[in-house]
Amino acid sequence: MAFRRKKRDEVRIEITPMVDVVFLLLIFFMISTSFVDSSAIGINLPKASTGTAEDKQTEIKVYLEENGVIHYNEREVDMAELTRLINNFSGNASQTSFKLLADKEVKHGRVISVIDLARQNGFAKLAIATQNTVPTKGQNNP
Repeated sequence: MAFRRKKRDEVRIEITPMVDVVFLLLIFFMISTSFVDSSAIGINLPKASTGTAEDKQTEIKVYLEENGVIHYNEREVDMAELTRLINNFSGNASQTSFKLLADKEVKHGRVISVIDLARQNGFAKLAIATQNTVPTKGQNNP
């Protein structure tokens, strides 16, 4: 009497559920992570309890460091070069947002001269960056 042997199925590990879980975790962390817009420029922004975050449609950023150094979109420039670069936006200035990130120790006159330069060249959307003092939901006060 000959017995037939049953074919044994191959043992294998199903990784589809693991891939699904990893994908869901990736999506969760991408959505819940807050991205901080920081640069290598050492700017200590003044604190303010009011203010709103602006949309980042089209914007240029001008940084003023405490020692008087000016950065245009994270590139170091002097006042004459900044004037030339801003003059290039004369046609687009009304749709472009001008964001000024000045250190809290910068002299008031320097800030006013940059703001005046922006206004003279037609920038209607002027934003002055500050650091929020009111903690948002889930943050601790430093």
